Formats: sequence, structure tokens, C-alpha cells
Amino acid sequence: MATDVTIPAKTDVLIIGAGPAGIFCALSLLERGDGRQITMVEKGLPIERRSCPKEQIGHCVNCHPCRITTGFSGAGAFSDGKLSLSYEVGGDLPELIGPDLAQETISRCDQVYLDFGADPHVEGIEHPEEVAKIRRRAIGAGLKLVDCPIRHLGTERAQEIYGRIQQHLIDAGVTILFEHECLDLMVERLTSGPVCTGAFVRPMKGSSSAHTVRAKKVVVATGRRGASWLADACEAHGIGHEPGPMDMGVRVEVRNEVMEDVNNVLYESKLVGYPNPFRDKVRTFCQNPGGFVSQENYDNGLAVVNGHSYKDRKSHNTNLAVLCTQHFQEPFDRPIAYAQRVGTLMNMLGAGHILVQRFGDILDGKRTWRKELRRSNVVPTLPDAEPGDITSAMPYRAMTDIVEFIKAVDQVVPGFAASETLLYAPELKFYSNRVRMTERFETNVANLHCLGDSSGWTRGLMMASVMGMLMGEWLD
Repeated sequence: MATDVTIPAKTDVLIIGAGPAGIFCALSLLERGDGRQITMVEKGLPIERRSCPKEQIGHCVNCHPCRITTGFSGAGAFSDGKLSLSYEVGGDLPELIGPDLAQETISRCDQVYLDFGADPHVEGIEHPEEVAKIRRRAIGAGLKLVDCPIRHLGTERAQEIYGRIQQHLIDAGVTILFEHECLDLMVERLTSGPVCTGAFVRPMKGSSSAHTVRAKKVVVATGRRGASWLADACEAHGIGHEPGPMDMGVRVEVRNEVMEDVNNVLYESKLVGYPNPFRDKVRTFCQNPGGFVSQENYDNGLAVVNGHSYKDRKSHNTNLAVLCTQHFQEPFDRPIAYAQRVGTLMNMLGAGHILVQRFGDILDGKRTWRKELRRSNVVPTLPDAEPGDITSAMPYRAMTDIVEFIKAVDQVVPGFAASETLLYAPELKFYSNRVRMTERFETNVANLHCLGDSSGWTRGLMMASVMGMLMGEWLD
């Protein structure tokens, strides 16, 4: 598919970012059928060209931009492809729009995914008695089990589904500027207040000159990948925002046998706890039965860990994130920068690679060596992860939260806190900057709207899709 589309001088709606929020905003606008010209700016590649070289050569080559985190459908195309079908999962959007509207819109977004080929099977609703047993163990461990039906797309199937959506948008006349970056927003200061009138867009290759794209409405939907960019834009243009909570943690990997009961009954166990001594919120996230640990690259070469789960390709392990949420107080207001610094320290210790350490070694106060991994039951599914010492870079508070939480989960899932359980780091979620907006996603800058994970209000595919659908319906 050709990507040399001419940059328009003006458009009706300019959507910055072609992740789930931007995609569903465009779909929703098309559904209205009012003929508005829609232009999307995407830093990465179209879906059919998004392939990670690591699959062929076995190690990360630091593509710029990273093909896992950028491109049509954003990180969603290379994620495990799970749609959480409960408003209780996926961020704080229900606080803004209300839980009833959030749940109703989840159902409508889910139908769109089904229409484009998602698997009709829903995980986590077929074994209520077994779920009750898991819940009793969770209560005994001081944890909360959050019920959440899951529609599992699978990494490879997600790419197929988003490929159909991409073609649908193009066939409907949406202009998608692949391999183009938004350098900055155009914000004019009028007597009535600030107004966004467009953006400065530049091709990633070839000419380095920026093009002015004027727009009646500008929708920023840059995802976790663009959260730092949006935070800088908020500072530069006076867009109302505040520091949101920061999620930092590790990705845990165990044998499938350890997670067998939970995998079979729930597919994804969403456990939440507030362990002593700090009582911070700690939770499991993005569980991948038979999955693979993966690396994602962000700006300035920052490598962070994630996990994938395929429909047809399986490993002997299950991986999931353990994330601790921290709320910073005044005068500190740069949680994204804080998380980036921690991640950079870990990358330094791993010589640019993801760090991996056995849980038993953490408890024993020693680093992990590669020879120790070779004789373990748990064979790492991220083979180029560097054995080392996560505790040398992870802040004490976060590390304590993680260790105590893993011990609690072991009461729910015996064997979870085994000595050979693997912890990979850093697992960081860049959505700490929260844009202030009304329940109809209006910012203090006229004609500017912010959606999805970069806005700080959503976390994950489904809730970002919800925000995009509603934006398309509400955009005047």
C-alpha cells in the first residue's frame, strides 16, 4: 500500500495518532455520514508493513520508530489483543462519563470488533463455581478479584482485524499520513481564549521541512507512545492538565502449570491489593497464558518489557504484569520523566536489554546469572533479556510493593512466588499526565480534544476505543 499521500493544507478533523482511540473516532465520524474530511497523522507504518525484525534475527535492532509501539492500531497490533468487557477495567474514564455510559459504549465497541472478525468466544464467564473458589483464596490473601469478561483477539488475529479496519477507513476516504510525525500543535491566543487551529506535520523520511495543516477540530490520540509528547505540548500551550498516578513494575513469568487453574477458569486474573507497609495499589495486568515476553522501544532508546499472547502459537509459560501505582504530591509534577529515568537506569544495568531476575535471588539479595537460568524449569521466552539485579535500579518503595504483592498472590496461586519465578523489568505505563476536560472531552483550548491512554483517562484497547467512539459522536 502506498504511503506517499499528499499532506493536505486543511482538513475538517485532524486526528493525531492511529491507535484504537483515533481509529474509533474516525469510524464513528464516518458512521455519522456528514461528509467531513478526516485526516489522520501516524508516525509508524500501515498494518501490513508492521513486522518486528526480532522475529527473524532473534534480537532487537532498535527500529526508529519502534514497529511494535507505532503504526496503525498502535501498540494494540502487537499486544496480546485482549478486550476487557467491564467498565471496572481500563482506567478512570467511567469517573468522567459515568459507569453506565462506559458499559453501554463498551458493548457497542465490542460489536464493531465482532463485525470486523473478532472471535465471538468470551473468556471468564463459564465457570462461576471455580471463580468463587479463586475469590475465596484472594479474600484470604487480602486481595480483590475483579470480574472481567475478556474477548481475546490474539496478537496475530488483532493484526488481521485492524488490517480490515484500516482498509475500511481508506476506502471511505479517510486520509492517513503514515510515516509522518506531528511536531507541534497550532494554538492561537484570542480575546475569547486559546484556540487550536491545526498542527505542524513533517514526513519521517525525506524532506525535513514541516507542513502546516489547518483543521476545524484537532483530536490528539497519541497513546502511551505519545504520552510524553502530549505532556510537553500541554506545558507549551497551557492545556489544562495535572500529574496523574504512575504505574511502575515488573513482568512476571511462570510455567503454565502454576497458573493452570486460573488460566482455565478466568483466562486473565485481575487481582488488586494494598500490601504493607506503604499500602500502595498493586495489581496484575495483561495476563498471557502460553504467551511470550516482549520488548518495546520508546524515544531515546528506552527499552521496556511487555507481553504477547497468540491464538495459535503457544509457549510453556504464562506472563503477566505486576504494577504498583504511586501518586506524587506537590511540588513534584513530572511522573513520566521519573519513570523514564528509572527505566534508563535498568537499561544501563542490562547493557540496553531488558533485565531478568529470579524471585528467589531477589529475596536472597543476589543477582541472577545466566547459568542459573539454564537449569531452571522456567525457560525465559525473551531470550535476549539480560540476567542481573532489578533491585539495583527499582525504587525501594516500588520493589517492596512488588515483593509483598507476589507473596500474597502465592496464596491464591500456589507456586507464584517460587524461587525460579522470573521477573523482567522495567514494565512502565506512560499515561501519567492527565488532561483536564469536560465529560464531553472538551479541553480549555477550543477545538482541541485529547483521547486514549495519552490523555491519562484510559488504559488499554477497549476503553481507548470507547473514548474514540464517543468523541466521533460528540464532535460538533
